[in-house]
Order: sequence, then C-alpha cells, then structure tokens
Amino acid sequence: MTETLASLPAPAWFAQPGARTWTCPPAPADVHGFHASLPGYAPTPLTELPTLAVELGVGRVFVKDESCRLGLPAFKALGASWAVHRTLAERAGSQEAGGPVTLVTATDGNHGRAVARMARLLGQRAHVFVPEGVHPAATAAIAAEEARVTEVAGNYDEAVRQAADAVAATPAAVLIQDTAWPGYERIPGWIVEGYATLFAEIDTQLAAVEAGLPDLVAVPVGVGSLAQAAVTHYRSRPAGAAALLSVEPDSAAGVLTSLTRQAPVTVTTGVTTMTGLNCGTPSTLAWPYLRDGLDAAIAVTDADSARAADDLAALGVPSGPCGAASLAGVRAALTGDGAAARRTALALGPASTLVLLSTEGTAANPHHVGNPRLP
Repeated sequence: MTETLASLPAPAWFAQPGARTWTCPPAPADVHGFHASLPGYAPTPLTELPTLAVELGVGRVFVKDESCRLGLPAFKALGASWAVHRTLAERAGSQEAGGPVTLVTATDGNHGRAVARMARLLGQRAHVFVPEGVHPAATAAIAAEEARVTEVAGNYDEAVRQAADAVAATPAAVLIQDTAWPGYERIPGWIVEGYATLFAEIDTQLAAVEAGLPDLVAVPVGVGSLAQAAVTHYRSRPAGAAALLSVEPDSAAGVLTSLTRQAPVTVTTGVTTMTGLNCGTPSTLAWPYLRDGLDAAIAVTDADSARAADDLAALGVPSGPCGAASLAGVRAALTGDGAAARRTALALGPASTLVLLSTEGTAANPHHVGNPRLP
C-alpha cells in the first residue's frame, strides 16, 4: 500500500550500497527492431561534452539528446508507440476488434502528445487528461494531434484518476498510462519496455567512440518508468554494471522520499518548471526496480535545472527543464559540500564515463522558451 504524506520536506540525497549486484531479466529483444521499422526512425544523438567532464572531474561526459524522437520533442514516443502497438495487436486478435479505439491517458505533456500522435497515425481516437500547471502551449500541441483534451482542476495524480474513470465509462476505450497501480500494470510494463531502445542505442554509440560501458547514468524521474527501464537494461547484463542516479524536483520528490523511507509514499507536489517530473506517486511497477536497482537519488531546484538547460544550450544541446535535470543532479552530487562521500557512493573517479539523459527538448517545455534564467 502507498502511504500518503500531505507535507514532508524532501530529502536531498539518498544512496544505497549493493544496488549494482542486484539483477533482473532483460527487456524483450524485439523492441528495438520494432522502432527501427517505424517511418522516420533514427537513433537520437549521443553528444560528448568535454567541458562538462572537466567541470565534474571525470573522464568523459555524454548527453543523450532526446529533443527529436520520432518527430516529437521527447523520449516518450518510444514507450507510447510500443504500448499502443501491443494493445492494438492484442485487440485485433480478440473479439474486441472492430471500429476505432479511444486511447485515453493523463499527462504532464510529452506522454499525452505521444499517445495522441500514435492514435492519429493509426486511425484511432485519443482522449488526454491534462492537470493544472501544464503550459497552454503544451496542451495546444496535444490538441493539434486531433486529440480530445480535458483540463483537470488538480494535480497529475488527479488527472490519472479521472482518465481511469473515463475509460470505465467509455465503450472501446483503453487506458495507455505510464504509471502503474495494483491491477493496472501490463500496459505500463509495455511502455517501460519501449524505452529499451534508448539504452540499446547508447550501447552502440558508446562502442563507436570506444567509450566502453558507462560508469554512471543519470535519469530524470517522474513516476519512475524511465528509471525502471534503465535499471532493467543495466542490471540484466552480466558485468560492467553502471551506477544509476535518479533526479527529481525538490517539490515533487516522491521516489527519493520513498527510497529514504524504504516504502512507496505519495507526496504532495508543488509548482515546478520541470512539469514532466511533477509526480508525487511512484509507479507500483517501477518501485521494486527503483528500490533495489538504483544506486542513488537526488533532488534539485528549478534554478538548478534552468542553469543546466542554459549551459547545455550553450554547448549545442537543446534541453528543457526536465531533460536538463540530469545535469543539475550530477552537479549536485559531484560538487559542493559532501561531494567526496557522494563520489565514493557512486564509485566514480577521474577516468569515469558519465551518460546524462536529456529527456526533452526546449519545444517540449515552453516554460523555458524565451526565459533563459528562471527564478
């Protein structure tokens, strides 16, 4: 059961020994092939940034740039496309086939737009629930995909509840949600599987520049699905396990707080420019992977994220506040008071290779456009 905490100061840092010895099965082998078959597929860039390596006191730093993934400005298209594909294939082979399906979801922006895009391309309908705090431009982008949009007077968790209720009341509707709860885990599991393509690309790209396996991968976290995919990828290989660091807004640190308490909790979220990470409840599907497979978790401020986004832009990587959170988190972990202990916890040294996941471009998060230094 998930405990609800109405008000709790977010811890800044959590580390757990032994995470790199935990193992799990790998993602299905056919996910990458599916994505490669889609029109417009190409691996997203893995950009090396030597100036960040010098700043952080490590050997090499790479940023996985998800600012254009299958024509959308965020990585979410990977999970949405695979889950919709699996859902429609299953329905086609059952008595439920016949007529368009309504794909329903709740979103802070990127996932909903990805579901809406897949629905439009495949001749299906989409109904997307959007919580308070999502920029109007992001909502308009979802509507431009010909989706029905319902704006919710509440936070992300409330939008998820309303989306689930709508499916129960709508014939031929399916919930395509990227968070899980007891009784709803199969489709979120497919979404997590879809993210495996991102990590397969990183393996190939690092090998091409003779970088080997990463020593640290930094992952922005909302409900934890992408982090679950990272854990699945790196904890299912026989050797060379990377340290995994999750990064959240300090106003929505549900995963960090849960790790600190060693039990899943729901925290009351605040307002953040990192809207795609503004989630207070870890996915029940992701939680065991995060609990056992993450080496560390950290929380960052909006100002930290804004500075990181500016610096990445100056280095040629267009990153919104959510994507830049990975750089903000690594900076917070590897510099400042207590940095030596945090480096030791992550087993990092001067020759280490870091991979930062920049999960969205600036077009995905209008909060940052035209506002280079957010308060």
